[in-house]
Amino acid sequence: MSKKSNKNSQRSDLSHSPRKLFSYPKYWAECFDTAPYLPMSREEMDQLGWDSCDIIIVTGDAYVDHPSFGMAVIGRLLEAQGFRVGIISQPAWDSADPFKVLGKPNLFFGVTAGNMDSLINRYTADLRMRSDDAYTPNGDAGRRPDRSVIVYSQRCREAYYDTPIVIGGIEASLRRIAQYDYWSDSVRRSVLIDSNADILLYGNAERALVEVAHQLAAGRTTDEMEYLRGTARIRAEAPQDWTEIDSTRIDWPSKIDDIPNPYDFHDKKTDSKSTTESLDGSNGSDDTGKQAIRIIPLPLQRKEKFDSQTAYIRLPSFNKVTNDPALYAHASRVLHQEANPYNAKPLIQKHGSQEVWVNTPPIPLETDEMDWIFDLPYQRRPHPSYGDARIPAYDMIKTSVNIMRGCFGGCTFCSITEHEGRIIQSRSEDSILREIEKIRDQVPGFTGTISDLGGPTANMYKLNCKSPKIQKTCKRLSCVYPNICKHLNTDHSPTTQLYRKARAIPGVKRVAIASGLRYDLALKDPEYVEELVTHHVGGYLKIAPEHSEDKTLSKMMKPGISAYDEFKILFDKFSKKAGKEQYLIPYFIAAHPGSDAEDMLNLSMWLKERNFKPDQVQTFYPSPMALATAMYYSERNPLEKVRYKSEKLSICKDIDQRRLQKAFLRYHDEKNWPMLREALHEMGRADLIGDGVKFLIPKAKPSNRRQRQQPRRR
Repeated sequence: MSKKSNKNSQRSDLSHSPRKLFSYPKYWAECFDTAPYLPMSREEMDQLGWDSCDIIIVTGDAYVDHPSFGMAVIGRLLEAQGFRVGIISQPAWDSADPFKVLGKPNLFFGVTAGNMDSLINRYTADLRMRSDDAYTPNGDAGRRPDRSVIVYSQRCREAYYDTPIVIGGIEASLRRIAQYDYWSDSVRRSVLIDSNADILLYGNAERALVEVAHQLAAGRTTDEMEYLRGTARIRAEAPQDWTEIDSTRIDWPSKIDDIPNPYDFHDKKTDSKSTTESLDGSNGSDDTGKQAIRIIPLPLQRKEKFDSQTAYIRLPSFNKVTNDPALYAHASRVLHQEANPYNAKPLIQKHGSQEVWVNTPPIPLETDEMDWIFDLPYQRRPHPSYGDARIPAYDMIKTSVNIMRGCFGGCTFCSITEHEGRIIQSRSEDSILREIEKIRDQVPGFTGTISDLGGPTANMYKLNCKSPKIQKTCKRLSCVYPNICKHLNTDHSPTTQLYRKARAIPGVKRVAIASGLRYDLALKDPEYVEELVTHHVGGYLKIAPEHSEDKTLSKMMKPGISAYDEFKILFDKFSKKAGKEQYLIPYFIAAHPGSDAEDMLNLSMWLKERNFKPDQVQTFYPSPMALATAMYYSERNPLEKVRYKSEKLSICKDIDQRRLQKAFLRYHDEKNWPMLREALHEMGRADLIGDGVKFLIPKAKPSNRRQRQQPRRR
C-alpha cells in the first residue's frame, strides 16, 4: 500500500460518519435464514442444516435470547449480517475439549466474560466469595473462572491455534490498558497480552464487530485492521509518519523545547522550535524513505501544528505505572480525557517489547441503528436446554425495557462511561412501545407490569448537547458536574411523553421506573418529576446522593446534598398532590476515596437527624479503569493535574477501617455499637454517646454480673 493510500485508509477508519450497521451486503450464509435460538450443540446445528459455524461466541453467562444479554445482542447482530453464529455458554475450562463442541469456526471466536466482570460477579467489596451467580441457571456459583476472558481465550487458542480470537464485553473493555486490579492488589497488563487474543473490542462494539466480521470474511487479517475505531491490538512498534504526544511524565523541565527525539534517524541537531523536525526539513526520513515519528511533549501540544488525524498519545509504560502510582493516576486522567469519539486520539502504551495500541472510541449509534438492534428476532427467554431452571438475572429484566445507552454523569466510581461512553444513544419512541407490546404478547406470565423503563440512568433519554459543534470539541468529564452545563438539553418532555404512551398500551396496568435517577437533572423539569411521582413510583423511589459531605462528593463528581433536599421537596409535594404516601430511599457509599472517619460521622448524623436507617449499604468497590480506582491505588486525585507534590487523598484500604465506615452508615445496628463507641472516643466525639435523640449511639449497658455485684458493695 502506498503512503498516500495508507493515509486515506487511516482517515476512513477514523471517520465521524461511519457506515450504517444495516447497510452491509449480507454474507452468503444468509440463505440459512434466522435460527429460532442460536445453536449450542451439534444437534441444533444439524437441525438448521449447518455443517459449521462462521463465528462462535464463548460467554460466561447462561444464554438468554434477550436484548439485555450481550451474547444475544452480538449473536443476533452477526446473524443479521448473514453469518452462522453458535454459542458456547459457561464451558468447563479444565481442558480445551468443551471449546470444540461446535467444531472450528470459519472466521473467529468471540470471547466475553458476560454481562458482568467475572471478578466483581464472584467477590464482594470485602473480597468475600459470593454464594450465587445471577447469570447462571438456578443461581449456581462457580460456573465461570476468575478472569474469564483470559481463561476462555487461552482454551480457544488450545482448541484451534490458528483461529482468530476477538475479545470484548465489559471485562475486556475495562482492561484494555494496564489497570489496577483490586483482587490481586497490583497493576496488571492489558488483557490483550494475557489472553493472547488477536484484537479487543471496547465500548459499544457493534460497529467494530460488524466491520471485523466482514473484513475477516473477505480474507483480511486482524493485523490489517490497524486503525479501526473501538478496537485495541498489539503492535511491534508505533506507526511511522505519525505525531506522538508524549505523556509519559508528570513534572516536565522548565524548558522543554530542546528535548531530543529518540526516534529521529538523523544525527543533526533539532531545531529549538521543534522537538523532532530536522534542520533540512526532511522530518526525520531515512534513506529508505521510512518516516520518523515526530514527538511533541504533552505541554506543547497546543502550541505545535500537526495533523490531528495521524497523532496519538503515548501513556506511561506498564512498567512505569506499576512502579509509580502517581504516573498511574496521570495515565488514568489522560485516558478519561480522550473519551470523546469526536476529538479523542489513539493511545499507545508499552508493555515490555510490545506496544498496546488503543484506537479512538466508536462513533455512537444513531437512533435508527439502535431501533434495528432492538428489533432483531430475540425469543426473549432462556435457551430451551435450561428447562425449568431459574436464571435470576433474566427474572429481573424479562419485563423491563432499555430505552437508551450511555451516561454523561461521569461519577468516578462507576464504569458506565468507560464502557458505554458519555454520549446518550436513544431509541425511538415507536421502537420502545413495540417492545412493550412484545413483552405483553410473548413473555409467559406477564401480569401487566413493566418493571422498568430506563437504562444506565432513567432520565437521560434523548438528552444531549444542544450544539453538535461544541459536543465534538468538548473534553468535560461530566455534563452535570460541578454544575449542569449550559449547553446540555435538559428538556424531559420526550421521557414524560414516553411514560404516558407506555401506560396507555392495552394490557399494561403499570409502568415502574427502577433505573437510577439523576435527581439534580430532574429538578430542571418539575413536570417530569410530577409525572414520575404520580404514576411511576410504587411507594418508594431509590435515588443515590452517595454522601452528604462536599469533600467526598467532589471526589465522586456528585452534586451537593442540597440538590437532594430540593428534590425531596418536589417529591413530597407531588406525592401529597397525588394523594399518595411515598418515600425516598437514599443510597450511600462507604470508604470512597477522599472520605475519612469524620466525613462518615457527619453522614451518620445526617442520617440520624432524618431518621434514615439503611438496611443495605455499599462499600466502595474499585472496578478496573474507574477514576475513583485510580484515586484508591495512587492516593492522588486524577480530576486535577497530577503532581508528585500533590496533596494525597484520604484512602481507606485497611479492612477494619472499611468496616468502620460501613458501620457509620448502619449506626442503628447494635452489632456496630462497640466499634462505633471505640471510634468516637478516639475521635474525641464521646459527646455523641448517650441516650436520647441528640446522640448517635447509646452508652454501653452494664453487664449482668456487674449489676448483681452492685447491691453487695452497698
